[in-house]
Amino acid sequence: MTEKLYLRDADLRSFDAAVVAVDGQRVELDRTAFYATSGGQPHDTGHLIWATGAAQVLDVTADGDRVLHALAGPVPEVGATVTGEVDDERRRHMMRTHTAMHILCGVIWRDWLRVVTGGNMDALSGRMDFEFAELPVDFAADLEERCNVEIAADREVRVSFLDRGEAVLDRDLIRTKVNLIPDHVTEIRLVDIVGLDRQADGGTHVSSTGQVGRLEVTKTESKGKGFKRVRFVLHDG
Repeated sequence: MTEKLYLRDADLRSFDAAVVAVDGQRVELDRTAFYATSGGQPHDTGHLIWATGAAQVLDVTADGDRVLHALAGPVPEVGATVTGEVDDERRRHMMRTHTAMHILCGVIWRDWLRVVTGGNMDALSGRMDFEFAELPVDFAADLEERCNVEIAADREVRVSFLDRGEAVLDRDLIRTKVNLIPDHVTEIRLVDIVGLDRQADGGTHVSSTGQVGRLEVTKTESKGKGFKRVRFVLHDG
C-alpha cells in the first residue's frame, strides 16, 4: 500500500520516500505526494531525485492501493531513497479546477436540486453533467454569476475524515453515492466548502474558494434525455 500524502496535505510539494517495487519504467514508492489519475482529476507531474540519478515523472496511476510513477530516464533501484518534487503550477491548476467543480455541484444542488451524474477536468477547464430535463432560460449566464458570487465569498474549504459507518448515514453525502466507494475503504475523506457543498472526495483542493479565480461557463449542451452538460474555464483574478 502506498501512503497518499496529498490526502491530508494538498500543499505538500516535496517529500522523501523509499522505492518498494520497479516494473520497467514504473516505480512504486512507500509514500507519495503525486496524485494518481482518478475521480476525473488527472495525475501530477514532476521529478524523482536520488543519490545516483534523477528522472521526470510523466504519469501517475493507481493499481488498487499501489501508486505507480512512470518515469522518463533512469530508474532507481528497489530500496533506494528518493526525493519527489511535484510540479507546483500543474497541481495548483488542478486544485483550483477541482474546487470549481464542487462549487458548480453545490450551486446547482442548492438552487435547482439537481444531482451531478459525471464529470472530467483538465488544468483550468472542466465539464460536468447534471440531471436536467431542460435547462432554464439564460441558465449559463445565471449559473456563472452564482458561482462567481461563491468564489468571491472566499468560503473555507475543509478536509476531514469520517468513519464509513457514520458517512453512509449522513443525508448530505447520500447524493454523492458514498455507497459506491469500495468496501475495504473504512475511512471516508470529506471535502467541505463551508456553507455550500460537502462531498466524499479524494482529490486535491485549494483552501478557500477565493483562490479559484473567475469561472466562465463556456457552453451547455444536451447529452441525452434528462442529462445536460456544463463546460467551464477558469481565469486568474
